Amino acid sequence: MTTHGSVWLATARMSRYDVLATDQQADVLVVGGGVIGLTTALQLQLEGADVVLVEAGRIGARTSGNTTGKVTSQHGAIYAGLLDRHGIDTARQYATANQAAVEEVAELVGRFGIDCELVRSPAFVYSTESADLSREAEVAAQLGLPAHNVDPTELGLPLTATEVVRFDNQVQLHPSRYLGGLAAAFSRAGGRIFERTRVTELNTEGDRVEARTEPGSTVRANHAIVATLLPIGLLGGYFARTRPNQSHGIAVRLPVQAPSGMAISVDDPVRSTRPWPGGGPNGLIVVGGDHETGDQDDTDAVYRGLIDWVSSLWNTQAQAEYRWSAQDYSTPDQLPYVGKAPGSSILIATGMHKWGLTNGMVAAGILRDLVLGRENPWSSAYDAGRIGGARAVAELVKDNLKVGKEFAGGHLRRLLDSGLDHVEVGQGGLYDADGHTVGAYRDPDGRLHTVVPVCTHLGCPLRWNQGDATWDCNCHGSRFAPDGSVLDGPAVSPLKTPDH
Repeated sequence: MTTHGSVWLATARMSRYDVLATDQQADVLVVGGGVIGLTTALQLQLEGADVVLVEAGRIGARTSGNTTGKVTSQHGAIYAGLLDRHGIDTARQYATANQAAVEEVAELVGRFGIDCELVRSPAFVYSTESADLSREAEVAAQLGLPAHNVDPTELGLPLTATEVVRFDNQVQLHPSRYLGGLAAAFSRAGGRIFERTRVTELNTEGDRVEARTEPGSTVRANHAIVATLLPIGLLGGYFARTRPNQSHGIAVRLPVQAPSGMAISVDDPVRSTRPWPGGGPNGLIVVGGDHETGDQDDTDAVYRGLIDWVSSLWNTQAQAEYRWSAQDYSTPDQLPYVGKAPGSSILIATGMHKWGLTNGMVAAGILRDLVLGRENPWSSAYDAGRIGGARAVAELVKDNLKVGKEFAGGHLRRLLDSGLDHVEVGQGGLYDADGHTVGAYRDPDGRLHTVVPVCTHLGCPLRWNQGDATWDCNCHGSRFAPDGSVLDGPAVSPLKTPDH
């Protein structure tokens, strides 16, 4: 039987924290309890700041708890492109920052004794087609990374690779146990964590910031850091400067011992693998099926594609013991945004391109140093206010034209003919109810949930994600549970319910 949910969240014992019930004062408010928020909060608390962290749901329960757990400077075939696009200095900054982040994560694990299955292993990038990875290896090495072209047999996967690049001495870990360890260390240092506390509004008042929360309490602080997946609401306009992307993962047991290294392909579709220690020596994590959030009509088929890939390679009838998805945001110039949001004193971090365990560590250092008034060697490459050049502007225009089309016609081609009486258990979608478009889902207990399928961020039509049982916005990536509650922003308000 397949468990629908992250293997990491299912196998981690996470502490629970109170809802924010009374107003709070702090030096620093951190919004978001994922890897960036927790790391930044911990570092600032250790530096002597008084920090409050608020999380809309549970600590590490969204993207950070759904990663592959790869802590590596090997980010696919990215470095030759960074060099060509940004020049040697910026490319080297990115490379050096992420390689340093690998060691910083390992240092935190050792310093605080976090039991998170940390293992050193190589990370491979490979092609089974005609992609030329020789220059990628050459550029990565030029930038100071431990990268080498190696014989394809080193990959350890039962497929025919044409080229393979190996990054030495990288790290893999159990991300949820790591996040739980960061939260515990932050609390021991005097930090305050509040869960199930959604920030719905941020206002600057002179040199102070006030956050209003869904429970009705407020937090006032000298500094505010928004470390959510995407800055909430309209902050900084990052909803129009990034694109939401979703990946899917499965945990399986092979008929043979799983490869010990981490690997990712440059082919389409991308396949990313790493060992699954909880599955024993034969355990394997496979991630892939990337697509823009809300842009996949049959997400169940994506999971089937991952299972079929495993079955074909290992000549077995694979069964996913866990399946889950994760969302992240990409930027048009391939570099994250970290720093002060334009027109605001609020600090943000977004656009990690699915490499949040290293980019998140880099972001935390930049945010910490901005609060403390210190220089940071990586801040210029991650500048949150940059435009990114003519090519980036062109991509932004293209992306926002697509958003405009989604505004105009998102519902028309997906409306189902049957009425609400025909919604079967486990099924959801758009239905015609007395001439009105209604979003409906019937849960395993037979209860029917209905919503107005319009995103509460900027009014885009929503799409039903059958594989994950969520309402997804293709415009800016907000996601909602079947009952309409917010799972991922930038939306901060739940979906409305139909009047009839």
